[in-house]
Amino acid sequence: MVGSPERPRALSREALRELDRRASAELGIPPAILMENAGSHAAREALAFLAERRRDPARLAAAILCGGGNNGGDGYVVARHLRIAGLEVAVFSAVPRERLRGEPALFRSIVERMGIAVEPIDPGEGLAAQAVRWGRADLLVDALLGTGFRGELRGDLARILRAANELRAPLRVALDLPSGLDCDSGVAAQDTFRADLTVTFVARKLGFDAPAAQACLGRVVVAGIGAPGP
Repeated sequence: MVGSPERPRALSREALRELDRRASAELGIPPAILMENAGSHAAREALAFLAERRRDPARLAAAILCGGGNNGGDGYVVARHLRIAGLEVAVFSAVPRERLRGEPALFRSIVERMGIAVEPIDPGEGLAAQAVRWGRADLLVDALLGTGFRGELRGDLARILRAANELRAPLRVALDLPSGLDCDSGVAAQDTFRADLTVTFVARKLGFDAPAAQACLGRVVVAGIGAPGP
């Protein structure tokens, strides 16, 4: 694999927010560069994961599930790099385009200009048909929720993740952590995304050693974002 399999220190969500703040406020690194680095490294790890299984990128398809926050922005970056690598890529967005702001809006617009389809996720009657299409992909990428999540999954997100977890065919990659997992406690909400590979950014998260987290993470690889770590 490209990244380091582990880092000696696990970080809390507050420590991670402070690292992001320092990177931008003290070092002057634009948040878009941090997001680009995170997404490009995650795409590289996903491609390496496929290569281990002797999968040719030119004959593969990826489905990427994007939320409205920075995790979704990482997903749009991954989509671009997977397309450049030769995969057929489709993005499914849980958040309307007009609600995106900042870096996620920027990277979605780039994806759209590349001609990559971004389709709204229908959490109602159309979800089953969309999930069938996700199941036909070789790679399913979870970019719905990030380290800020805590509590229980409800409503549309719970239905979306339940549908994703019922699929058997795709290899599953989570960006930073599986959606529905609490970064600090390692508590996994019902319907938390179950990954084969988690590409986590900067450092392992504090909750990753909890038994409930272990059942959702799969293999964990740490990827840098181009800013100093802990």
